[in-house]
Amino acid sequence: MSAALAASSIADDSVLLRHDADGVATLTLNRPQARNALSMALMKALQDALDAIRKDPSVRVVILRGAGPAFCAGHDLKEMRADPSRAATEAVFRTCARLMLSITRLPQPVIAQVNGIATAAGCQLVATCDLAICAEDARFATPGVQIGLFCSTPMVALSRAVSRKAALEMLLVGEPVDAREALRIGLVNRVVSAAELDGAVAAMAEKIAGKARQVVAIGKAAFGRQIEMGLEEAYGYAAEVMTRNMMMADAHEGIDAFIGKRPPRWEP
Repeated sequence: MSAALAASSIADDSVLLRHDADGVATLTLNRPQARNALSMALMKALQDALDAIRKDPSVRVVILRGAGPAFCAGHDLKEMRADPSRAATEAVFRTCARLMLSITRLPQPVIAQVNGIATAAGCQLVATCDLAICAEDARFATPGVQIGLFCSTPMVALSRAVSRKAALEMLLVGEPVDAREALRIGLVNRVVSAAELDGAVAAMAEKIAGKARQVVAIGKAAFGRQIEMGLEEAYGYAAEVMTRNMMMADAHEGIDAFIGKRPPRWEP
């Protein structure tokens, strides 16, 4: 999806652009001159958009992308150095933590569409999203250790998305990994050419948008909860979730449609 199309519902000078079509909300980080660094204004705009999407049943999938040649270069360090007080610094990381939790807890799946660099909190965004598809030129890094600021908050998402040793190597060395390495360690789902990126993300979003909305929501929430549990507790919880799911109208419809060899008609 082009930046021009994504800008259609919000003025071009906004730090965040939103475009909705066919059950998919595309959110575009729109600070290309700053490589879409997460200023306080951008984080607040993204938080407001997610809060609105959470309550919007017409949205079934969210795409998160960056305008220009980069996905996201992390926090806006110039803005942070302009006010280096403890209160201002705490506000930045508190705002960021709330934003990441909101993505995780959003009923709708979020797909990161990654072009160019995704560094520090930008890499954290990718790791936090439910799925990620990147272009071959994408690069990922948690480089804070190189400037005396260990990427401790990006570490939370990264360590839950990739293996322990892969995460620690990125955090301790601080050097970028390329798209193929990101795929190998599980940070992204797919790597495509830059020309194919829009289409690959749109195709994934369309597949998910065609599923039962409430079933996808219950599944995303259950995945996030069970993965933090012990094995026995996870099975007990998952059995309860499946029982609840089985009582839903969409489960009855889906099973009847499967038996009857017809397309299902999901609830809106």
